[in-house]
Amino acid sequence: MQTLIHQIVAGLATGCIYASIALAISMVHQSTHQLNFAQGEMAMFSTFIAWALMQTGLSYFSAFALTVVVSFAMGMLIERFIIRPVGKTSMLSMVVVVIGLLLVCNSSAGWIWGYDVRPFPSPFPDDMRLLGGYVTAHEAGSFGITMAMLIALYLFFRFTPLGLAMRAAAQNPVSSRLCGVRVDLLFGVGWGLAAAIGAVAGITVAHVLFLDVNMMAGAVLYGFAAALVGGIDNPWGAIAGGFLIGVVENLLGAYVVGNDLKLTVALLIIVGVLTFKPAGIFGVQRVRRV
Repeated sequence: MQTLIHQIVAGLATGCIYASIALAISMVHQSTHQLNFAQGEMAMFSTFIAWALMQTGLSYFSAFALTVVVSFAMGMLIERFIIRPVGKTSMLSMVVVVIGLLLVCNSSAGWIWGYDVRPFPSPFPDDMRLLGGYVTAHEAGSFGITMAMLIALYLFFRFTPLGLAMRAAAQNPVSSRLCGVRVDLLFGVGWGLAAAIGAVAGITVAHVLFLDVNMMAGAVLYGFAAALVGGIDNPWGAIAGGFLIGVVENLLGAYVVGNDLKLTVALLIIVGVLTFKPAGIFGVQRVRRV
């Protein structure tokens, strides 16, 4: 019983990382109706930026905050100069551009910082365990950081004029333009927020996965599975899907398939959701007249 509780609690801690990635994917898809396959590589690049800042002597949280700001600006620049010029072309063109962005981020990180696997520091003590020993201090701290970010995002989208305008632009860009909303600018803000959220996910998970150019390959797959399970057009559903995938991954890895086949489970979940419930658990099935 104690092992089961530990797996569930650890799954929730891991799920907060998947929830962050799923939220970033959902935000980009909701605004542009495109999947950002480079989300994981952008998060990895941001994590390397945080590591480089720490090497200069900055504290963990100072580097964390500065990296989030830099990642936000990087996301806006990517949307303005890479995504927007091909936004009105075919979907295939957009997919090719995003895959190219993935390769550029991966190879650029390797060229700048090398391909060695590095340890990533944590501000929380490694030998401290909380909640009766079921969770480490880093897992609890990562969970707290992610929840604080999600609460801040909820308040931003619910109560600020910019957040309300972004919701309107995502739901009906044509009507929003007629009301004077600068939809293109808000799409850039959406990409910036997605990049900043990815940076938070990458920095919090790097201590566990170690810093490497391919560190986010598995995590982003779980993030896509979470977004699809919860509903890729529903950001809060994507968050719920992240926690669900985190728990399911841990339980199946511990009791059913083992750690070597956990990524296969994520792929099976993606295929199953796309086959039987494409809109996701919390998504809305949209019918379009043609």
